[in-house]
Amino acid sequence: MRIVIVSDAWKPQVNGVVRTLSVLVGELEKTGHAVTMITPDRFRTMPCPTYPEIRLSLFPGHKLSKLIEDSQPCAIHIATEGPLGWAARKYCRARKLPYTTAYHTRFPEYVRARFGVPVGVSYAVMRRFHGPAASVMVATPTIEAELNRRGFKRIRRWSRGVDTDLFNPAHAPVFEGLPRPIFLSVGRVAVEKNLDAFLSLDLPGTKVVVGDGPQRASLQARFPDAVFVGAKHGKELAAHYADADVFVFPSRTDTFGLVLLEALACGLPVAAYPVAGPLDVIDDPQVGILHEDLGQAARMALSLSHDHCRAFAARYSWQGSARQFLDNLQPFN
Repeated sequence: MRIVIVSDAWKPQVNGVVRTLSVLVGELEKTGHAVTMITPDRFRTMPCPTYPEIRLSLFPGHKLSKLIEDSQPCAIHIATEGPLGWAARKYCRARKLPYTTAYHTRFPEYVRARFGVPVGVSYAVMRRFHGPAASVMVATPTIEAELNRRGFKRIRRWSRGVDTDLFNPAHAPVFEGLPRPIFLSVGRVAVEKNLDAFLSLDLPGTKVVVGDGPQRASLQARFPDAVFVGAKHGKELAAHYADADVFVFPSRTDTFGLVLLEALACGLPVAAYPVAGPLDVIDDPQVGILHEDLGQAARMALSLSHDHCRAFAARYSWQGSARQFLDNLQPFN
């Protein structure tokens, strides 16, 4: 098929949505499908208020229409609810073309954390955005149940995978000289990731944060004993996972948490809250501890088997994720 994917999240952003879509495109192309990505790098943009790393496309309608038509797609997938997502939705509805969407981010909780907007207001907007879609793809049963409860329809499962060749325990040490144990967190350094909850914990050893974002400077000033190493990619990122002792995931707003699988594939046990994302991924108490007392979870996770974590992650493949995505599409040509 010729598939158009429209996304407001794209490189050089570093997040789970971008990684998921990047790997998906590669998997689809391996099996002969032609994929056109329509992303902000093709448009005039402005920085998102309070989060300049995110670029918002300005007045994309006319150019987006031309890009879609030039691609002659068999199916259209709208990945995000930003300016490009809304413009693609308008294009499809005007031409009575079926399309699919995905619910990658708990956007209402994100907006409440950043701007204080009540979640009920944001969920009403999300229902309007996703309502006409042929299917709404979600990563986990917990998010599916939440969206069903809030009145969303035609929800389909689209899980995630992990590259177990890249993310593995066999990497050179990167934390030599730091007091052990190493408690690691990886992700955007932004308010919705709840890093305060991790950095405030009374834990032995060293807390390390991998990632960048708008909260980095303020958190570094408030928590001078923590080590902030910035964003890491590829083998360097995998090495940071592999040399840590526990992966601490303080977010309460993620729909999946791709970093959970990356950590587990590197043999790193997980400590997290019992919320959507961790509840769906960490279904084996031998690979992670989920507890409302995050410090207790982190200390308990120190005793878990790294070999068991690695074996657990091998259950997830990107090939299977791509097959689910294809099965959920609604072709029209």
